[in-house]
Amino acid sequence: MLFLFLFAVLTGTGSLIYTRYLVDILKDEERKKVELWAEATLLVISADSSENIGFPYSIVENNSTVPVILTDGSDRIIAAKNFDEVRMQDPAYLPVVLGKIKRKNNPIVIDLGNGYTNLIYYRDSVILTQLTYYPYVQLGIIILFILVAFLAFSSSRKAADNQLWVSMSKETAHQLGTPASSLAGWVEILNQKYPDLPVTAEIAADVERLEKITERFSKIGARPPLTNENIIAIIERTVEYLKKRSSSKVTFLFDPKSQKEALLPVNAALMEWVIENLSKNSIDAMEGRGEIRYMVGCNDRNIIIDITDTGRGIPRKSFKKIFNPGYTTKQRGWGLGLSLAKRIIEEFHNGRIYVRYSEPGKGSCIRIILNKK
Repeated sequence: MLFLFLFAVLTGTGSLIYTRYLVDILKDEERKKVELWAEATLLVISADSSENIGFPYSIVENNSTVPVILTDGSDRIIAAKNFDEVRMQDPAYLPVVLGKIKRKNNPIVIDLGNGYTNLIYYRDSVILTQLTYYPYVQLGIIILFILVAFLAFSSSRKAADNQLWVSMSKETAHQLGTPASSLAGWVEILNQKYPDLPVTAEIAADVERLEKITERFSKIGARPPLTNENIIAIIERTVEYLKKRSSSKVTFLFDPKSQKEALLPVNAALMEWVIENLSKNSIDAMEGRGEIRYMVGCNDRNIIIDITDTGRGIPRKSFKKIFNPGYTTKQRGWGLGLSLAKRIIEEFHNGRIYVRYSEPGKGSCIRIILNKK
């Protein structure tokens, strides 16, 4: 795209320079043409009845392109040629035009003798005017073409990326489905043979989580159904699950206080995934030691979720970059968690997700804004 942009600039600049060269030549030619017209007009005016004025008269009549106004020494208009005939019927039209022409081209003087003079004012012909603006129009068309090509290319690339995401998600869901079903069967056997074994409940919870992950991946390729859910309960479930599977040095703080319900249309499985991904990123940023705080606020139109950690922070230049597919600061991982979170929030729930603030060495805050309707 940079090559196309440079090509457009070079083409437009070259066209502009060459057109200006042609315009200067045509300007000189038109002035010479008007000077010849002035000489012919002088011959017609000063000729007596015995002289043949056919040739100079034909020169005067043959000027059909350059607009001219003939005035006396006091700038009273004597005649005009090659202007809009309909507008010339308005007495105020030619004086206005004359005032504009005076500022552009110097007049050609016709010396009538005895101290009397006429002045011929002229302006550029229609062809010369069009030629002057031609390179700008051409450059605009080239830039418009490149812009359309860029948008088409971006759309095509995005469609290809989306198709890749869908294919990967479907394949992941397919690969996870079989072992998840198998593990669920083994958990059932364990419950029957060892009903009092404490670890069985935790294994069952993990199998349930694995089934949810499979469900999440299966929904990436299609728009998931949204139902009215309590976002408070979704966060509580996710936090409780993470507490049992995180370091004891990580503190999870979520106290909705008097607000126990915040309903809005969401897909619960995908929203849990978002909260989980953001929380795991916070845990990684804190290197397994620190505090994660969840806050939920409501107004008439939106529900706002802030997830704040005490990790190493995010550089300001990376505020938007962290949501790009493949972006990661970890040695392991594909850098898809935050990108998936962004897609789930913005494409599936018509919300917003962004870095609210971050300070190196002190932590970060990710904000999610969801519409109630």
